[in-house]
Amino acid sequence: MLQTRNLTRVFGGRTVVDGVDVDVRPGRVTGFVGANGAGKTTTMRMILGVLAPTAGDVLWDGEPITAAVRRRIGYMPEERGLYPRMPVIDQLIFLARLYGASPQDGRARAEELLGHFGLADRQGDLLDSLSLGNQQRVQIAAALIHRPDALVLDEPFSGLDPVAVDQMTDLLRREAGDKPLLFSSHQLDLVERLCDDLVILSAGRVVAAGTVEELRSKGPVRFRVVLDEPDAAWLRELRGVEVRDVDGSTALVDLDGIVASDLLSTITARSKVSEFARVQQPLSDIYREVAA
Repeated sequence: MLQTRNLTRVFGGRTVVDGVDVDVRPGRVTGFVGANGAGKTTTMRMILGVLAPTAGDVLWDGEPITAAVRRRIGYMPEERGLYPRMPVIDQLIFLARLYGASPQDGRARAEELLGHFGLADRQGDLLDSLSLGNQQRVQIAAALIHRPDALVLDEPFSGLDPVAVDQMTDLLRREAGDKPLLFSSHQLDLVERLCDDLVILSAGRVVAAGTVEELRSKGPVRFRVVLDEPDAAWLRELRGVEVRDVDGSTALVDLDGIVASDLLSTITARSKVSEFARVQQPLSDIYREVAA
């Protein structure tokens, strides 16, 4: 397991990461969410040793992380760091050799990854001749080239089209397997679809953490009600509910002191009901509530 405990970073008297505790569990995808400046990238850099923490610890399997363990982490920085005027295949082989692979094994691994991303026919091209999306694919391949024991990816889906997102998702799940995987993203729909666990940062502090299901359960109990009549506005008169929205015969209501079965009985005593269904709270709503 990859963990941080009380991880803190101060720049010029300003605390940008403030006592952050993160658990990245093996075999689970952990999403790191927060606005620009929340401290996500700084935290990731401290995990990788690019920045030294002002206070706190980074742990691997409960022990202080070592340089040898950090070499076994696949890292994709937000600012891409490959060589723009070097052929794609050559720099992937070069990176593989830095991790101790032979030229033959490095080439085989590079070709495997490029093939997955549909870039086999572009392997001899210079990096800066590729589209931004394809450059992003190569950057992910660079993070995976040494078959890492954990992955830390900063905005890995930035600039990718939906097909590339699906390809990368498949690859990451296959490569991560039972390994810890932490990634940051501003694309909350992707985080919601891909993540098992979630950490939300605001102003350098963790304001919410847990499984996606746990975080949703802390929100209001919301139902979608559809009546067999043109106007559902009268639901506002009922006790024990807060009506969030009404659109003709359809209303979104939050339970406030009433259980779902009692609410349904109250409504059906007055009107026929076409639909009465629990609404799962979107991750975007959870984020707005805790990060405001």
